[in-house]
Amino acid sequence: MTVRNGQGQHDGGGRRLPGSSAVALSAAYDTALLDLDGVVYAGGEAIPYAVEALGVAREGGMHLAYVTNNALRTPEEVATHLTDLGVPAVAGDVVTSAQAVARLIAEEVPPGSRVLVVGGEGLRVALRERGLVPVESADFEPAAVVQGYGGPDLPWGRFAEAAYAVQRGVPWYASNTDLTIPGARGIGPGNGAAVEVVRIASGGRAEPKVAGKPLPPMHRETVLRTGAARPLVVGDRLDTDIEGAFNGGVDSLLVLTGVTDVAQLLTAVPEHRPTYVAADLRGLLVGQPEVAEGAGGVVACGAWRASVSGGELVLEAASEARADVMDGVRALCGAAWSAAGDGVCGADAGKALASLGW
Repeated sequence: MTVRNGQGQHDGGGRRLPGSSAVALSAAYDTALLDLDGVVYAGGEAIPYAVEALGVAREGGMHLAYVTNNALRTPEEVATHLTDLGVPAVAGDVVTSAQAVARLIAEEVPPGSRVLVVGGEGLRVALRERGLVPVESADFEPAAVVQGYGGPDLPWGRFAEAAYAVQRGVPWYASNTDLTIPGARGIGPGNGAAVEVVRIASGGRAEPKVAGKPLPPMHRETVLRTGAARPLVVGDRLDTDIEGAFNGGVDSLLVLTGVTDVAQLLTAVPEHRPTYVAADLRGLLVGQPEVAEGAGGVVACGAWRASVSGGELVLEAASEARADVMDGVRALCGAAWSAAGDGVCGADAGKALASLGW
């Protein structure tokens, strides 16, 4: 088995080229740590090819774990939803930011403490699992305040209760601070937007302790619950999934089925650069082609050649008949990241992306 240019083999501290693997990623790694929203499903419906790809990976021996920053639902509810979509799962396969923040709070407040909850049932269940008591009012003298995504029907008064408690100096926690969340109708406000509401109402000076991706408490929770030895983080967001993998020192696969588009990928800072890139979860079932930099900064992948010239990213195909679009994306990533070094690539990618249909 050969996996090259992995997470530990950066040039100068930041990834300059996408990685390669001579075997399918499902064979190179023992566990896939899969994000859910934007990766497996969107708005409750399975993303194209996800069910089939995960089934093949599982049958081949890869352990599938579902790691989500969405704290709304319980692991049992998530597992049932996945099973209904055709992805068999049990509660133990699911790791949520609610579980991570509940563990963090339990380590810092007395056993049996009351915790003011602004969120859904998933957060309440996770708190009870740690012996904590969820409450809904600041008048119950909570030992902590915690926020997690509560869905579109969360009462506005909950934010006021959180603000009252934070104003009094009650320790404040958040399951995650994702500003957006993908859905069937588009991108909506996430828990990070709700955190900003409480921050503004409480005077703008307090900062919550955050547990979810990309921060260490979520990675710790995932390792404790999955026991993964050679994990591969699979996600659609650079600032949570990919940065979380970077912080944890593990490899990652970005799929282009959710929040991140190719233009954002090309301007990624080092901690947001994935090891691998694929159009969707079928990328788990195949190897990853070599991306190599040659003379003059020209980066090759498959039939594509990419470079930065005159302030523009330039992309050319040696043979249109053999030109795989994703190889073109990988070549562009290599050219952009190599030119940027540890910074951000400012080259115009408009023409190059148009040639790929983006």
